[in-house]
Amino acid sequence: MQMVLLTALGIGGATIIGAAIGFCVKNVSHKVNDMILSFAAGIMLAAAVNGLIAPSFELVSGAQMIIPVVGIFVGALFLNLMDKLTPHLHKLAGTGEEEKHVNNKNLSRALLFVMAVAIHNLPEGMAAGVGFGNDDVSAALTVAVGIALQNIPEGIVTVSPLVMSGVSRGRAFLLATATGFIEVAGCLLGYFVANVSAAILPFALAFAGGTMLYIISDEMIPETHSHGYERTSTYSLLVGFTLMLIMDMLL
Repeated sequence: MQMVLLTALGIGGATIIGAAIGFCVKNVSHKVNDMILSFAAGIMLAAAVNGLIAPSFELVSGAQMIIPVVGIFVGALFLNLMDKLTPHLHKLAGTGEEEKHVNNKNLSRALLFVMAVAIHNLPEGMAAGVGFGNDDVSAALTVAVGIALQNIPEGIVTVSPLVMSGVSRGRAFLLATATGFIEVAGCLLGYFVANVSAAILPFALAFAGGTMLYIISDEMIPETHSHGYERTSTYSLLVGFTLMLIMDMLL
């Protein structure tokens, strides 16, 4: 339990670190932001497959393999529903057609962006917590590291639209910090759900993996491929993916 609590605080703290960076840095170029997000996407991809989805299949056999398959799709559908209720993150990052909106809508857009990040952080935190329901602690830590590294640039881009819309830097930092605490709660919730019954663990692991795959495909990759740095972003993703594979082998 102590390891789970420390991990929860770690992934939440990563968001706060990102928010602190965003607090200090006024502007981050699209190229740098896309490289960081792509690197994080590669790490999350390896973590989702090796730390969540593969272990979920190892816990079942025969016809039971349908359980993790369903879990993956239910996890993706869950976030798909969240996207129906809140705006897409890449559309609210202040790029593309959204920049044409009038200035008096900036604050509403920024607050909607923070709400979208907060809602997405809950299943991300659950993904980290569910991993500890399995006996493979190294796999759980791999997932947690992947999520934490992704949270740093997320914290940066959470502060930026708030500051640009006129919110004070202190208040913007507090709002971004709040999204990190939601992830802490999600981590603890995921851990307790996974430990209620061993029978639910394969589904829970796959569900968490499905949410991560959805975030990577629907949010992170489109965002990093929308500013003209597609090739750089692709190689950054590969670097993150292979680095996490090496770390997983070493652990």
